[in-house]
Amino acid sequence: MSLSILNNLSALTAEHNLNATQASLQKTLTQLSSGSKINSGSDDAAGLSIANGLTSSISALTQSVQNATNGVGLLQTADGALSQVTTLLNRAVTLATEASNGGLTTTQSAAIQNEYTQILGQIGKIGTTTNFNGNSVFQSNSNASFTSTQGTLADTSALTAGKTVTIQDSATGGTFVYTAGAGAKISDLETAITNAVTAGTLSAGTTASTASGNLVIATSTAGDSLQVSTNDAVLGPMSPTSVTGNSASVYLGDGTSSGSQSITTAINDITTAALGLSSSATVLESTDTAATELNAINSAISTVAGWRGTIGANVNELNAASNVMNNQIQNLTSAESGISDADIGTTVANMSKYNTLQQTGISALQQANQASQTILKLLQ
Repeated sequence: MSLSILNNLSALTAEHNLNATQASLQKTLTQLSSGSKINSGSDDAAGLSIANGLTSSISALTQSVQNATNGVGLLQTADGALSQVTTLLNRAVTLATEASNGGLTTTQSAAIQNEYTQILGQIGKIGTTTNFNGNSVFQSNSNASFTSTQGTLADTSALTAGKTVTIQDSATGGTFVYTAGAGAKISDLETAITNAVTAGTLSAGTTASTASGNLVIATSTAGDSLQVSTNDAVLGPMSPTSVTGNSASVYLGDGTSSGSQSITTAINDITTAALGLSSSATVLESTDTAATELNAINSAISTVAGWRGTIGANVNELNAASNVMNNQIQNLTSAESGISDADIGTTVANMSKYNTLQQTGISALQQANQASQTILKLLQ
């Protein structure tokens, strides 16, 4: 090999190796500080793609478990309410059995009827007031309508000045408040509601009209929920007339279309009509009608038991699905960990190796630079 002062090949080789060592050391330190073996696409492009796919599935499954937990909570709320309905119906059986027996005085029959009426009212309240996360459990407010229940209204009926009608509309998030002025008519309220629809305060499907002597406020907007209240004596209390049963639909998935499903549970509306009970104010004041109502009450108890059975079966299904998904989360997390997690023992060993190589590389570069100085001795 000839001697040269223009190119120091040994130094170039040492420098190249030293740069490679420093790059490897930097990568190793990054893995140690992050705990991850893959910190950029260049580290392992295929591994990064697989790990990201697994992470996406883990996220979807984790949320699905939460969805199932929320669904179980809703169904357990419904089941608890139905349990109370059963308790009330059991008391109603006692009352109807007592009323079916002859020999009661008019006062005694009236007292039994009064308690039975209160029981029916309590059952109705359970159906309308039971909520989960701010939503009605037993009633779907889609296409709901509300009607006044007091008196007979006509287009010329006057509202009490200063009294209000309030409508809250879930579709728009708006609240409509009408305050009656002096001499205000039902037609003025209807016009104000129409104007509120035009202004966007109420949904496009909201209407107000008189039917069968009552004011009816309704919506045809799918999924819309109206809440109507008034303190006007002419209108009287506003009550829902076309509310239907609800349903709980729980979406479960692993982030792919092939791994998704929905578990839906029908939740029946709790009303005297749905349970087949009489709304007559004197049904237990006669032995004959009391005996008929007793049969209806027993049928209602069986109906509620069937509803609870359906709900219970779906609770078990959701719990089973949660167990399966938790197992999937565990297995997928293990697989993702094997791809992306840094092997700390190996990484520390590599760091020691690269630290040593860095030191020897610096020393080799120094020696290579010094070796070129020996050429000067030939000129002495």
